[in-house]
Amino acid sequence: MQIFDSINESADKAAESSEQYLKATQNYVKLKVFEQLTISLSLLGKILLLGSLFSIGAFFLAISVALALGDLLNNTALGYLVVGAIFFILTYVAYTKRHLISTKIIQTMSTKFFE
Repeated sequence: MQIFDSINESADKAAESSEQYLKATQNYVKLKVFEQLTISLSLLGKILLLGSLFSIGAFFLAISVALALGDLLNNTALGYLVVGAIFFILTYVAYTKRHLISTKIIQTMSTKFFE
């Protein structure tokens, strides 16, 4: 009977160790998900804040450049037209280079995710 008791005791220890391992793994996964979620939300918040401030600045800069060009060309509408054309050109360039933007975002996020 001593052999059976020894085997039973070893099995109990193995089951207890397995349970502890599973609990530790579960806690680790929860922590990792929390970390990734906070990093992603932090990044999104920064993008929204900086993007909105940049957009406001670009808006006022575009208006001032359009007014200055309008004074220079003696035609305010022509100044706005030139600034609008510049924005369309910049949009076209960004559209043609969109794969580079996607690649950069993927590289940045993969570095953060797989740390």
